[in-house]
Amino acid sequence: MSHLCIGDAIDYVITDRDGGIWTSHADVGIYGDHPESRAGLARWDTDGTHTWSPQERLPVLPLGGSAGATEESVAWLAWYGPEGAFLSRVDPTTGDVTSYRNPLEDTDGIAVRGTRMLLTHRFRNRPGVELSRAKLVDDAWGITARENLRLPEPVGRRCAQGRDGVLWLRAGDSWIRIEA
Repeated sequence: MSHLCIGDAIDYVITDRDGGIWTSHADVGIYGDHPESRAGLARWDTDGTHTWSPQERLPVLPLGGSAGATEESVAWLAWYGPEGAFLSRVDPTTGDVTSYRNPLEDTDGIAVRGTRMLLTHRFRNRPGVELSRAKLVDDAWGITARENLRLPEPVGRRCAQGRDGVLWLRAGDSWIRIEA
């Protein structure tokens, strides 16, 4: 039986088109004893080999992650630190990182397509979700619209997945697709 170890106190996990596994770790993992969690954000291959970490390329040290999405081969990571919430765009082929202030505190889901982004606010056990639309202008993300979505069933924590500009929300046994 094969297995891999990608750290402790994982906030979220997403995968990219190349089979990369992206993780974000909570403060218990970052400041705990497990060496795989200390970077806070990381990428792994399917064999469990660590292939990317921020290595001081972020504006501040992460305290935890809140959401992640992929856009083609690029990963978008929503995370927070002692100085607020951030969004980081990571190109795994070059390791380049571009970070922005997150325009929505307590983000629980994101999806990105070019200069447009969908963000959901933290939600739990409610049939409604606040969806924000944002646009990148002059190197800053700004909210352009907000709407309250009524879903068929309550949603749980970590039930939003973003891939290639589409945000998928799971509410009970239903999946809702929203385009950026």
